[in-house]
Amino acid sequence: MKKMKFLLVPALWAAMTAPAFAEKLSLDAISAYLNGIGAARANFTQINDDNSVSTGTLMLKRPGRARFEYDPPEAALLLAGSGQVAIFDLKSNEDPVNYPLRQTPLWVILEPNVNLKQRDMVTGHGYDGTVTTVTAQDPENPEYGSIQLHFTSNPVQLRQWVINDGDGGSTTVALGELKRDVSLANSLFNIERLKVLRAPAAED
Repeated sequence: MKKMKFLLVPALWAAMTAPAFAEKLSLDAISAYLNGIGAARANFTQINDDNSVSTGTLMLKRPGRARFEYDPPEAALLLAGSGQVAIFDLKSNEDPVNYPLRQTPLWVILEPNVNLKQRDMVTGHGYDGTVTTVTAQDPENPEYGSIQLHFTSNPVQLRQWVINDGDGGSTTVALGELKRDVSLANSLFNIERLKVLRAPAAED
């Protein structure tokens, strides 16, 4: 479960890779972009704290739902839905590890109305000439670490986020093209349904 810890730090998200003639994005513009995502899908590459690399597919369905499907040999699946985040170990029939969605950075992406201007967790809003970076930290729990969100403009896109944990480690997740307005069934994000499907058959 160590590789999943990037989702357990209360914070925001980020992106990178920049087009020519980019400009700094305002918090209002980033909020509008996140609010407009709706249903979307993207491939992702995750660089873990031990420098190992994982890949997979991310699915989002705002508000409130996300699914991270990891490619083999990883045997993990992460679901967000019904106010919870659940991490499944697909090698076992054990119940998933659960966390309240509001206590993870996914909440910032998935909440019904994203408004970064009103977030006291935003501690930095920078621009390097190509990428707009939002740095965030839970003001009540700074020991949890922080997250950097990197966005590009023309058009606005989310490409990567970096989690810096309280132990000095970091995890980077880079997104491919975020394909929006895709069709995603609600059942893909149903934690309880997956628990039932994975439960061992009752013995006679």
